[in-house]
Amino acid sequence: MFMGTYNHTIDAKGRLIIPSKYRDVLGDTFVVTQGLDGCLFVYDNREWQIFEEKLRNLPINSPDVRKFVRFFLAGACEAEVDKQGRILIPANLRDFAALEKDVVLIGVGGRVEIWDKSRYEGAATYDDMDEVTAHMTELGFII
Repeated sequence: MFMGTYNHTIDAKGRLIIPSKYRDVLGDTFVVTQGLDGCLFVYDNREWQIFEEKLRNLPINSPDVRKFVRFFLAGACEAEVDKQGRILIPANLRDFAALEKDVVLIGVGGRVEIWDKSRYEGAATYDDMDEVTAHMTELGFII
C-alpha cells in the first residue's frame, strides 16, 4: 500500500527520482499513465494487471467505455528505474500533467500519483470534507 507525500524535482530531460519507499513496492519496472484530475497514475505490475483486466471486461459497444479505456491505455508506458532511482517520464505524459520542475508524489493506496506541485496545491483542498464524507456514506463507506 502506498502512502505519504514526497516533494521532488523533474530535470530537463524528464527524469524523476522515485522515493525509495515507493520503489520497494513498485520494483524495477512499473506502469505510468494519464490519471484523473490532471496528474499521472503509477501502478506496480500486479495492480496494473488488475486494472487492465477491469478495463478488458467493460463492454466496448459503449462510446464512454471506449473513451475511458483509451484515456488510460493510449498514454501508458512502462517505466524502468535507473541506478540513481529515477525514471524517465515521456514528453506526452509530462505535457498532460504539466510537469516542469517541482513535483509532488503521493501514495494513495494501490497507486502513486505524480503531480505538478502548483496543480496539486490547487487540487488538494479539503475544506469540503463534510460533503465528501456524506457522499462516501451514500456509497456505503462508513468510518
